[in-house]
Amino acid sequence: MHPEPRDEIRVASFRDLDATTLYAILKLRVDVFVVEQKCPYPELDGRDDEPGTRHVWLARGDEILAYLRILDDGGTERIGRVVTAANARQGGFASRLMTHALEVIGNRPSKLEAQAYLTGFYSRFGFVPTGPEYLEDGIPHVPMKRS
Repeated sequence: MHPEPRDEIRVASFRDLDATTLYAILKLRVDVFVVEQKCPYPELDGRDDEPGTRHVWLARGDEILAYLRILDDGGTERIGRVVTAANARQGGFASRLMTHALEVIGNRPSKLEAQAYLTGFYSRFGFVPTGPEYLEDGIPHVPMKRS
């Protein structure tokens, strides 16, 4: 009898990601942001492999349940691509990832571009709106910052 795999948060730079994990991360992002949300946009934006980028994901065995990335935006950390697999939603995985991401960031300032309906979620982590709502790929977003 094999034990059930445990949920585990992992953090890696681009160069430390193995091909199988990278493929699973990119597939999850495309499945949700491009296919599910019907937003044909360049998901692969050239920032995943920047030296300061950290990829943070929650895995159960080889399955990626949730993911986000932290970019170095010159003195400010940018959290982005926060995503949870459709079959893992309502499990608190995004909250666990955000908590861990803020531990990685430490006391450095951080920002993100929240889908408007998620501003309440991000405010629980100390983020506050810094500008008006705007449309990105047809989806309302709000810029938010955490000092």
